[in-house]
Order: sequence, then structure tokens, then C-alpha cells
Amino acid sequence: MPPRESDLQPGAAGAPSATPTAMAMPPIGGQGPYDNNAWAVSEGKRLYTWYNCAGCHANGGGGMGPPLMDDQWTYGGEPAQIHATIVEGRPNGMPSFGGKIPDQQIWQIVAYVRSLSGQLPKDVRSTRNDHMSAHPSDQARRRESPKDSGVPQ
Repeated sequence: MPPRESDLQPGAAGAPSATPTAMAMPPIGGQGPYDNNAWAVSEGKRLYTWYNCAGCHANGGGGMGPPLMDDQWTYGGEPAQIHATIVEGRPNGMPSFGGKIPDQQIWQIVAYVRSLSGQLPKDVRSTRNDHMSAHPSDQARRRESPKDSGVPQ
């Protein structure tokens, strides 16, 4: 992370950059702590909605905030860079969440955000929400009773 050049910083005054139980920061070009954990990516998806990230970034396609599904990442798409963006905030709109969201949850959100642009293996990506799918989930379908086809047994 580059050194700070000014006392003027995004986020609340005196906001800590990490919680006391912060996880080790991976090097640039390295993997995040949850990049290969399907459960953590699913939790990141839940937290993305819970903390209203979708309010600005929509479902990853962008809105008031930039899209997270493309290859244009202003502050970098590596786990450490995404973590720094969430913790410290960025000028022109991204608030600082350092000290407001536990570090473990930030890393889960990082893993989910990386999954949105296909940066994680397919076996750990979260699924789309049922309301966004082309057809209803198999679990959401109406129960149907098998009908007699008339074919003798």
C-alpha cells in the first residue's frame, strides 16, 4: 500500500484501517484468504447485500458506483487492493468501512467481488439470485404430482 501523502483521508476522522484481529494482507498478485472457499464467497454475497453495496454497485453491473463485472478497475482488482478500497474508501463516493465491518467479513466481500468478474475458480463462485435467473430455481418450483402416462408396466 502506498504511503499517505496528506492528512486528508476518505471516511470518518480517525477511522482505523483494520480491526485488531485483522487477517494478514496478501501480497499484490497473491490470492485472498477466501479465494478458494465457496462458503466464504457465498457469505460475501450475503454481506454485499447486507451492507448495501448493491445500493451503489447494483448487482455488480454498476450504478452510482462503478461496475464490478468488467476489466476496468481504477484502484486494482487484486485482493489487497480491493480490501484497501473497502477499508479506506476512495475519493468521489466510496466511503470508508474500516472499523465498521469486521475484517473477516471484508475479506469475504473481497472474495465475492472478485467472483463477480470471474477471477475465482468456477467451483467457488456463488450462484445468481433466483430473481435474476432466466428460469425459477428448482427448489422454488411448484410441486407437481406425477401423472399416469398410460404406458403399461
